[in-house]
Amino acid sequence: MFAIVGHWLKLLFVRLGILPFLVLIAVLVFALMSENFLTTRNLMNVLRQSVYLTIVSLGQMLALLSGGFDLSVGTILAISSVVGALVMAGLHAAMPESIALAITLGFLAGVLAGTTIGVANAIGVAFFNVSPFMMSLGMASVGFGIALYLTGGVPVYGMPIEFGDIFGFGVWAGIPAPVWFAALLVVLLAVLLYWTPWGRHFYAVGGNVNAARLSGINVKGTLIATYVLCAAFAAIAGMLLTARLDTGEANIGASMPLESIAACVIAGVSLRGGIGRVENVVLGALFIGLIQNGMNLARIESYLQTVVLGSLLILAVVADQIRLRFVASIKD
Repeated sequence: MFAIVGHWLKLLFVRLGILPFLVLIAVLVFALMSENFLTTRNLMNVLRQSVYLTIVSLGQMLALLSGGFDLSVGTILAISSVVGALVMAGLHAAMPESIALAITLGFLAGVLAGTTIGVANAIGVAFFNVSPFMMSLGMASVGFGIALYLTGGVPVYGMPIEFGDIFGFGVWAGIPAPVWFAALLVVLLAVLLYWTPWGRHFYAVGGNVNAARLSGINVKGTLIATYVLCAAFAAIAGMLLTARLDTGEANIGASMPLESIAACVIAGVSLRGGIGRVENVVLGALFIGLIQNGMNLARIESYLQTVVLGSLLILAVVADQIRLRFVASIKD
């Protein structure tokens, strides 16, 4: 009996990875620690809070698929928030009757500013062969400095109230508005990766860049698309988070690089590139949101929460290595 159960658990571990087991354990533990954990209101709160990490993690997944990663996603959130809020507040002050125009142009300005960081990353990685680690780390410092310079470290106010009411606190058909944005981006990315030839290029470049080049794949073009799309996803998340906070902040997103990479790795995205699923990344981001929410309800200090998150990342990497070795032993 135990042998059969163990056999099926091994098969599930090989096919699904460690994430479903972690989710189950987390739900059981936090449900016992707090009676409010499994309430509909709290679970909806987890879903809403996880939206921003989910969107950033989708972009981070593209970087990991291509064999790199992006440490500047936190800065992209900050600079998109600052630029979008400054433009929106300035237009609203100059043209208080043109609310829709101020919101639209401010949103686009924020996304464009954040995507510019991704363009710089793409140029460095694709054309100058700078390692993604050094390129994105350098741009993280540059972008953070620009965000602080633009604001002087002071939050940006003066945006139209409607921006927060619609994009931050709005509810459409009983579901928070940011969740709809995340769902749309999930669908679009899934279509891109699974049902278009271009989507397969991300996997090919990350799996074996030399083989991809010999197969006729435009490696430089794929890398450019990778970091530009990663930045665009982070910038959209930055604007949605700005609507939620109702201010432009230069200090938001500091934990996003670690959390987004953790969400991807826990979801089975390989650090070596070429392996990853969109739906698993969404579940990974929700899992981290679940963990943070559960620890908040259990009144665990924020410093210890960082320890737990780092430990989960290490555990996920170790489990992924064990799973790969187990799969290789089965094939042999």
